[in-house]
Amino acid sequence: MSALAETPANPRRLLYVVTEDWAFIRHRLPMARAALAMGLKVAVATRVSQHGDAIRALGIDVFDVPVDRAGLSPIRDLCYLARLRRVIRAFGPDLIHNVAAKPILYGTMAARLSARRAAVLNAFTGLGILFTGDGTGRRSLKGRVLGGILLGLLRHLCSGERVHMLVQNKDDLSFLAGRRIGNPVRRHLIPGSGVDLQSFPATPPPPEPPVRAVLVGRLLKTKGVVEFATAARLLKQRGRKDIEMVLVGAPDPGNPTTVSENDLDTWVREGLIEWSGETTDIAGVWAGAHLAVLPSYREGMPKSLLEAAAAGRAMIATDVPGCRDLVRDGETGMLVPPFDAEALARAIEKLADAPDLRNKMAAAARRDAETTHGAEPVGRAVAVLYGQMLKATTLSPGRGEA
Repeated sequence: MSALAETPANPRRLLYVVTEDWAFIRHRLPMARAALAMGLKVAVATRVSQHGDAIRALGIDVFDVPVDRAGLSPIRDLCYLARLRRVIRAFGPDLIHNVAAKPILYGTMAARLSARRAAVLNAFTGLGILFTGDGTGRRSLKGRVLGGILLGLLRHLCSGERVHMLVQNKDDLSFLAGRRIGNPVRRHLIPGSGVDLQSFPATPPPPEPPVRAVLVGRLLKTKGVVEFATAARLLKQRGRKDIEMVLVGAPDPGNPTTVSENDLDTWVREGLIEWSGETTDIAGVWAGAHLAVLPSYREGMPKSLLEAAAAGRAMIATDVPGCRDLVRDGETGMLVPPFDAEALARAIEKLADAPDLRNKMAAAARRDAETTHGAEPVGRAVAVLYGQMLKATTLSPGRGEA
């Protein structure tokens, strides 16, 4: 580490590249706080919508860098690359932490072009829609073709000696290894981004009936929202008025798998679900719930279930990467096959009818959150990784130069 880097007036610099400011607030704060505690100067390059001031209040610099998350416009993507290069030159990072597909792709390119001495950490928070099947488990031809192109680019970009890979579950680690993306010694597994246990205290379940089964998150088909609504229809047909199915969240127009508001309104009119949109009080949502449900097609490490576990709620999720790393079947919740609304409805019925089993699972889920998934253990693991990566770097002669 150079003398310049060791002085308090010139701390080492960390740049996060994230698509949306709400995603940074929702998912990256434990890591960012760990970096700040290390004495790093921290910035984030992201689309700024409503959370820029909240991020700055933490002592983090914010660069407004809009990105078309799901689009395939070469012109817009090249503009995104150019903006990232300008940010890198201005901020001069020693470490660049890219999160999700487009930041990984273009953030790594920008680092090669404008910060060759910087270390790069590419965080796969799940493998995204290009590698996720539809409701029948099949990937589209477009997904297969674009996924193949993306894999080739990643294999090339992630081969550098300063480029590290970060995943949240064992399946994604095996996926990268099987496709020779990144060097084995530079692939790392940290289970999630950390949940604030004080913000999500364990609470007793509310009175019942009804038993409230709640899905929290972006309302996407790949999150299993359609299967959730179909399971609600099955339960209604069986006369289970003692079970309420609740969606908390909003459609995401930037994602091609979003559920439409028209579908949501139809389900509400049919009496299948409750839905009132987004809320900032997720802890309050779990305090009023009995079951946390996430029939996702694939995850990195599902934040909504991490928070539900911290709040002491039994979970029902699909037996897919990410979910099965968090939910221990029969101990902290139940796993069901993906795309199977009937199996989902049966699992909800089973736990709705077994409050003692639910409470036992809920207590075990809270213990897991405390020992493995809390902000403190995740923050410690991230700090160790950042430290190792920074130790292996040397500052470029003049910050931000290639």
